[in-house]
Amino acid sequence: MVAEKPSICNAIANALCAGAEMSTRGRSPPVHEFHGHFEGQPARIRVTSVTGHVFSTDFPGQYSNWEAVDPVDLFKAPTRKEPTSKFITHHLASEGKGADALVLWLDCDREGENICFEVIECMQAGFKAHTRILRQELDLKVGVAFSRFQTRYFQGKYGDLDATLVSYGPCQTPTLGFCVQRHDEIQSFSPEKFWYLAAAVVKDGTNVALEWGRGRVFDHEVAHVFLHLVGEAGSVAVEKVQKSEQRRTKPTALNTVELLKEASKVLGMGPAQTMSVAERLYLSGYLSYPRTESTAYPESFDVRGALSLQVSHPTWGDYAKGLLQEGVSRPCAGVDAGDHPPITPVRALDPTEFSGDMGRLYDLVTRHFLASLSHDARFLQTKVIFSSECGESFSASGKIMIDPGYLAVLAQSKDESKLPDFQEGDRFTFSSLGLGDSQTSPPGYLTESELIERMEKHGIGTDASISSHINNIVERNYVHVGDGRTLIPNPLGIVLVHGYLRIDADLVLPKVRAQIESECTLIAKGLADMQSVVDHSLRNFEAKFRYFAEHIDLMDSLFEATFSPLAATGKPLSRCGKCRRFMKYIHLKPQRLHCPICNETYALPQNGTIKLYKELKCPLDDFELLLFSLGNAQGAQGKSFPLCPYCYSHPPFEGLSIMGCDSCMHPTCKHSLTRNGVCPCPGESGAACPGTLVLDVNSYPNWKMACNRCNNLVLFKGGNIHSIKPATSQYCEMCGSAVLTIEYQKDKSPLPGGETKIEGCVLCHEILNTCTELAKGRHKHVAIARQDFAKRNRGQGRGRGRGRGRGGKRGGNPLMSFEDF
Repeated sequence: MVAEKPSICNAIANALCAGAEMSTRGRSPPVHEFHGHFEGQPARIRVTSVTGHVFSTDFPGQYSNWEAVDPVDLFKAPTRKEPTSKFITHHLASEGKGADALVLWLDCDREGENICFEVIECMQAGFKAHTRILRQELDLKVGVAFSRFQTRYFQGKYGDLDATLVSYGPCQTPTLGFCVQRHDEIQSFSPEKFWYLAAAVVKDGTNVALEWGRGRVFDHEVAHVFLHLVGEAGSVAVEKVQKSEQRRTKPTALNTVELLKEASKVLGMGPAQTMSVAERLYLSGYLSYPRTESTAYPESFDVRGALSLQVSHPTWGDYAKGLLQEGVSRPCAGVDAGDHPPITPVRALDPTEFSGDMGRLYDLVTRHFLASLSHDARFLQTKVIFSSECGESFSASGKIMIDPGYLAVLAQSKDESKLPDFQEGDRFTFSSLGLGDSQTSPPGYLTESELIERMEKHGIGTDASISSHINNIVERNYVHVGDGRTLIPNPLGIVLVHGYLRIDADLVLPKVRAQIESECTLIAKGLADMQSVVDHSLRNFEAKFRYFAEHIDLMDSLFEATFSPLAATGKPLSRCGKCRRFMKYIHLKPQRLHCPICNETYALPQNGTIKLYKELKCPLDDFELLLFSLGNAQGAQGKSFPLCPYCYSHPPFEGLSIMGCDSCMHPTCKHSLTRNGVCPCPGESGAACPGTLVLDVNSYPNWKMACNRCNNLVLFKGGNIHSIKPATSQYCEMCGSAVLTIEYQKDKSPLPGGETKIEGCVLCHEILNTCTELAKGRHKHVAIARQDFAKRNRGQGRGRGRGRGRGGKRGGNPLMSFEDF
């Protein structure tokens, strides 16, 4: 039996074993085994789980190079399924051996169905990942093609975009479109002045404001005429007193979309933050699964049992008791989508147990759950209609609560306003009468709650993805969150949407995504062929892409009016290897170099500092070298490496998409991997890393080695080393790592006999293997890592390169050097 998450696996196993002896091994995911019955037969039952999707969709490696691949080719490019975790795929294959039956405990929706088939394939011997979902392939190909084209085009022309990626997404872009549409309505709004009669009367000592029957007029002279007529009359009489009972309907059961809307409105929590907190509460056993489309409790739902869990709560415990004693009100009609039940509390939470967002969200969910089982709130609505002798009418309204119903537990405004006791025929002289004025106002910016409602209405995203689409447009600098959780478009977001509308409105309007969702439904019902729909959709989007690329100047004219060209931004930093003129360094995201003479832009590593490196030049292309340094904010304290701007974006060696000097295989450059590579990287968090630890030749006196692929950093302890030099052709006989010559400062040497120089391998030499420490990376303890490190390389004989280098493998295969290329 396979569940979707470890927590569900544990619950299923505990429920099915029915007290029988159960053995458990592993934690993420766990495996529970026990004896029971299946379809009337004695059985040995094994319960485990996956951790969400088993595979993801991506392009083969040869399509990852932005410079070498034309974005339009991506529409016809093959895709492949890659395991999200190789451990999970092999775990399923191993645990499925010898099984007679497979039971899948996964979501009853399209995503869950897809995971079902992924699990089936893994359980079968020699599985091959062929399952796919229409959305995944279309989103990948369309999103990557448009995003690459836009990013390359606009980052190569404008220096102040402040966006690492100018992205497009079939769901993301319509989401942005809603925000910009409201922005346009606000900007195009023209306020208009109006006037109204401001009148009031006094009843039983209470001053009661009256509302003019005409509401407002837009002509000042006409307003003065009405003021004069009413003023001449001088009084009003009560013509009618209308009283009626009104009900405020209790909420339906809580699904994901409503949770996101309520958390934004009531708690001021963004959608992504809300889902993160809800997931933590779910995994901690306090809430039911927070991703659901259902707004109706299934027949099997134990309402009284769920209520009983809350009777001891210090805040709403008495309210829960009252519901149990008086009888639960029938929940409002909702929709049982069949995927998961609505979001409810499944365990009592002591208010002191969780503080902050977890406590606040649990409070909101539980109050909503109690409210959904309560009676409607009842109010007495009173409206008093007044008339004057000149024929003008006025009114006053009030509302008092008869029965609070669900409002007694749900933190919402009661919205009461009590009127004095007016009787028909009563006449009153105005206590005040005048002319008020105001002007029409534009709509406000969309709130997160309003945006979520629009996305749901137009079928943009799913309950599982809505929060990520909103988070994306914020993180990519298209909008920012304003007061009241409003979403205010930034210049980049506005220009993009206006550009799409100029070229092809379908790219931003929600109808295209809605069409894709309807086609998914037809496929699910067996009314459409999967491959035919995919082929048709890709042909359609490829045609749109070609038209978009041909007419990009229509969008570019908007960029020209909003952003500054590269030639006008940045500051001179280093010389171009082609024209020998200074290139400009653009520090805004993405940081990059631009040569205004050659009109070429060169990518740089991000999230660090860039400076000129001693005016040294690359021996391959004559570009001046730069030094890139990461800081503490990136979690890689002190890591730095030189790079050539041209080689970084156009690596001269096969298999590299970007390349710093610490990955270069040039045989003579003193900054290359060939000269400074030492040994394989131990990896991070227990995961293997294909990189090599490279000596930082500029790190004196605090010598260090840094991985050329990940953020691992190895420090040489003591601070008493004068120089470190890797041997150019000498390698450890035990592990194949480079032999280092280390010279200590005089009178500070830890070597026996006062020696200042030592030669050996940092992994295997009995003295040198104690002189380093792993400063970055959450691998094992340094000593254990070092032992494992030497063990897996021992006996390989002399390698031909530094560590594994590019193309090298664990397990003793010869290591590739510059000559191999």
